[in-house]
Amino acid sequence: MIPISNSFPTPAAHALQDPHADAGAPLLAGRRNVLRAASLAGLGLIAPGAVAASATGALPVRQSLIQIDGEPFRVIEQGAGPAVLFCHGFPDTADTWRSQMRAVAAAGYRAVALDMRGFGQSFAPRDPALYTSMYTVGDLVGVLDALKIDTAVVVGHDWGADHAQRAALMRPDRFRALVSISIPFASRGETSLYQDLRKRGLGDRYYALEWIKPGAEALFAPPAQSIPSILYWPSASPPADQRWDPIDPRRSLLRPAPAKLPAWADPAYVRHTIAAFEKTGFRGGLNHYRATQGSFDLLSAFKGAVIRQPSLYIWGAEDGLCQFFHKTTPTLAELRRGQPGLVGQVRLEGVGHWVQHEAADRLNAELLKFLGALGAP
Repeated sequence: MIPISNSFPTPAAHALQDPHADAGAPLLAGRRNVLRAASLAGLGLIAPGAVAASATGALPVRQSLIQIDGEPFRVIEQGAGPAVLFCHGFPDTADTWRSQMRAVAAAGYRAVALDMRGFGQSFAPRDPALYTSMYTVGDLVGVLDALKIDTAVVVGHDWGADHAQRAALMRPDRFRALVSISIPFASRGETSLYQDLRKRGLGDRYYALEWIKPGAEALFAPPAQSIPSILYWPSASPPADQRWDPIDPRRSLLRPAPAKLPAWADPAYVRHTIAAFEKTGFRGGLNHYRATQGSFDLLSAFKGAVIRQPSLYIWGAEDGLCQFFHKTTPTLAELRRGQPGLVGQVRLEGVGHWVQHEAADRLNAELLKFLGALGAP
């Protein structure tokens, strides 16, 4: 096994009173009531350095800056019990998971989410070479070490799913199960995704190959316009013939969005995300795309390797990215070639790319069902 990380410092977490206390769902005895309350509560965002406790008795949300190899990473936590580590994608922060964290915490788990490398308040090096899977998996192991967690179920969306998959592949001793949302797992093959796209003549059409060019950050300015666009176009809200298509530049993610956001987009969450990228810019997030070829090159030892832990794949039927990866619904036999431990896949009708927002209640139910079947670590 290639060593992913060395020892990580574990300083004490710093916590302050939260001026935006989370008014999430109260603890309820029945799982059905827990799920219903979690879905109705929406996203409860917290302020930096926060510990939030609801007057109604909801579990507090804890926030800290931890150190991983001497660099800061922002982590939010809720609940206690077996750990569930949530990894977000682009362009996002840990706060995208507030509904899911509230639901699993209320069900007796320790929910943990981090601002991934390059996002929010976490370490954001300028060099794209520092965003390969070797570093991002090291970050996830570092979170567990800093929080003194032996093993966790890892849940990822978008780029977070890719990183969660590599973590499960490289460190099965630390990640006992996997939930991939919106990105299917593919074992390392002979050629990388970008190499394959260019061979297929899609080098000028696939969206990410535009985003890895120098200066691509300018395409996303200002965040007040790009964030609503990226939330709207790949969702199920636009008419089908107008939704994002990863290989059709005319149906770009960065087209101006309608003035009003869809009902599923919590205004507080959108404001939070816009503010986060107004502070950081998009360079760190785009560096994950720029590191794709480097990750492929470094993972040659994992060529053909499979994920054997229990796993679950959840995706929106209207997600253009999923439709690109598999034009028809993949069979379990097809998916299990790379994930022998896959327990199932969940295709969510009428849902696009932003599953954790568009279908929060359905995703929460599937997560709790999967976690319940795993049992204690």
